[in-house]
Amino acid sequence: MEFKDYYAALGVSPNASDQEIKQAYRTLARQHHPDVNPGDKAAEDRFKEVNEAYQALGDAERRRKYDEMRRQYEAYQRGGAPRDFDWGAWQSTPNAQRQSRTVSPDDLEDLFGTESPYSDFFSSIFGQARGSTRTREARPRRGRDIEAPVELTLEEAFHGTSRALQIGDRRIEARIPPGADTGARVRLAGQGAPGIDGGPPGDVYLLIEVLPHERFERAGDDLTTDADVDIFTAAVGGEARVQTIDGSIVLKVPPRTQAGQVFRLRGKGMPRRGQPGQRGDLYARARLVLPEELSDDDLATLRQLKQARQGITS
Repeated sequence: MEFKDYYAALGVSPNASDQEIKQAYRTLARQHHPDVNPGDKAAEDRFKEVNEAYQALGDAERRRKYDEMRRQYEAYQRGGAPRDFDWGAWQSTPNAQRQSRTVSPDDLEDLFGTESPYSDFFSSIFGQARGSTRTREARPRRGRDIEAPVELTLEEAFHGTSRALQIGDRRIEARIPPGADTGARVRLAGQGAPGIDGGPPGDVYLLIEVLPHERFERAGDDLTTDADVDIFTAAVGGEARVQTIDGSIVLKVPPRTQAGQVFRLRGKGMPRRGQPGQRGDLYARARLVLPEELSDDDLATLRQLKQARQGITS
């Protein structure tokens, strides 16, 4: 029987604390979970390895037994004894069952079918996890849910879009409604893994990430952008054109507008998800600029104004 180094599987030292072991397990389990790596056999095997390692080390009684066996096994290896290591001294009571500390047996069956996800080494030393499918009668089970990360541009999030996804051996067209934001989960009912023994299929959840935009900053359903206002308009008032995500509009600029002053344009932001016709707001931040062309007369007028202002303040 092959010895399993569970500390190496989790990437921690044999002196690691319970919290360090738990944190290592959570990080690796998220990284290699089959829902995150659909169809990746290497990730599936790694997930099984990580799950088994924490099943052994996450329980104080099992960890004590494993540590003692590990010390004797290492001493056996250093001694170079011709006889085989006495595995029998460490075997569990036949058909012994232990409470699972990681993914439940039912969930493991959803992920991997009825085949045991534990190695012969684990089953021999610790027995089967309580509720193992080897001791349960088959019954209809709902298929597992699948998560699929999806990146969107801000424009796609505004208008809504679709994505072609490969789920196992199936290709599906996923519709993403307008207003999706980073962190949103879009549910595709019945598109997940097939049910077991006649059970219903699971769902697919799209994990949305909206990419940064060069012009707009987003906060929920609201957007913020810069609006170029020439210095003459800022001084005496007038109009400036503001680019929205779906066109441009005219902004009324009051006299004495300062750089950075913010104007709220109601209903010009992102669509509110699940609320047709409703939108957030757009905040236009004044950015003062020189007119594209300044004539000599314009410059002369500005010099006179500057001199006049200096005379007032001196």
